[in-house]
Order: sequence, then structure tokens, then C-alpha cells
Amino acid sequence: MIITDIKLFCEAELSSRLCKTRLKGHSQPLIYEKANLELIQQVDTNLLVPAQRYVLRENFMRISNLYLQFRQRGINIFQLNGGLFFWKKDHINQDVDEGPIPLIPPVVEVSIENGKPVMLINDGMHRVYAARRFGQKINIVLATGVPAEYPYYAHPVENGWDGVVELDELPDNFVKKTYRNPHNYKELFRDFNAVFEGVQTQRKRTNPAFDRVPDHADDRVPDRVTT
Repeated sequence: MIITDIKLFCEAELSSRLCKTRLKGHSQPLIYEKANLELIQQVDTNLLVPAQRYVLRENFMRISNLYLQFRQRGINIFQLNGGLFFWKKDHINQDVDEGPIPLIPPVVEVSIENGKPVMLINDGMHRVYAARRFGQKINIVLATGVPAEYPYYAHPVENGWDGVVELDELPDNFVKKTYRNPHNYKELFRDFNAVFEGVQTQRKRTNPAFDRVPDHADDRVPDRVTT
């Protein structure tokens, strides 16, 4: 991958776009309309709670590649003070530019779980994982005051980061997440793709038949972004 161009944007634009995020169900309300969105810098990844039980090794390597390439340009993708769009070419077809591709801080919500507030990763699982591997703290967008009737669509992983495995590919019957409503998780799904096109991607359907739901965008690791 060759990065050909970069366009940075500020925290105000980041917040303005994220404020327009809608749920997939419940008549598609603006989930953050009455919430507070704040860019928090230098967060220890141990404080962030995963809702997903896996990371894909290929995507970790892609993020590692992005991290190293952007560092050469003086940008730490784990410590963005807003976001950026970038354009790229691959090594095989260097005549075609692909982009604009968005890259923003992970979105984290303060979620009440068993009566206690936790910082639950909604979007950006692979980048948080990569930051951990690089020993980096990370900037996040923290959402507080999200309506209690619209919690994130998956519960926290039971053992936190100890319950997350690194995989080459998703095995059949692998339980990716524990959905709050396994029969209709999409009603609580945050559609970040609608405000930053390309930030979410579909994953292979793996959950056992008793817990199987339609494919969805698990996190912001789009194949075309190579992150």
C-alpha cells in the first residue's frame, strides 16, 4: 500500500458528523443527539472494555502498516485530534487511487453494566488492540449521557481483554459477541457508516445456530482501508 494524499479534519467536524449517527432500529433515532461527545486524549487501553471476543491478525498487521507509514509523515494514528481522510494505491495496480478513506478515533460509550459504568468500545476494536500491542495510549471519542433505553448492542466480554483472542480467520460457530437481543441485535446497532462512509465492514457469519443473527459491520476495519 502506498499513501498518496492525506486530508486532516478537526475535532469540531468529527463531533458534527458523529452527532448524526442513527440506530438501525427504533425508528432510527439520532443516538447521540442528547449525549455528550468529547475527544479524550492519551487514554490507557486497559480502561477500555471490549465487546468483541476476537481480532483478526491480518487487520492488526494492516493497522501496524498504517501506523508506521503515518508516523513517517509525522502523524500518530492512535493520537488523532480529530480525524483524517487518506488516499492510497496498492503495489499491484498503482494507476488507481482509492479514497477518500476515513480514519477517526475509536468511539467509546460509558455504559452501565451491572450497576457500574464502563467505557465500552463501540467502534475501533482493532485499533485499540493495535495500540495495546505498540504500548501506546490512544485518543478516543467518549460518549456520555446516551439514552439508557438504547445501550450498545453487545455486552462487555466477560473476562475483558483476557477474553479476546487473535485469529487468522473466523472459525465456524465462533461466538463473536454476546448480543443484548440475539434475535434482533440490529435495532441497537450504531450506523457509523452513514456518517463516515467505509468505516464499517461486514464479517463472516459464525455464531452457532442458536445464537445466529444476520451479518453486520462488527467494527471499523474495512478491507479497502487496509486497517
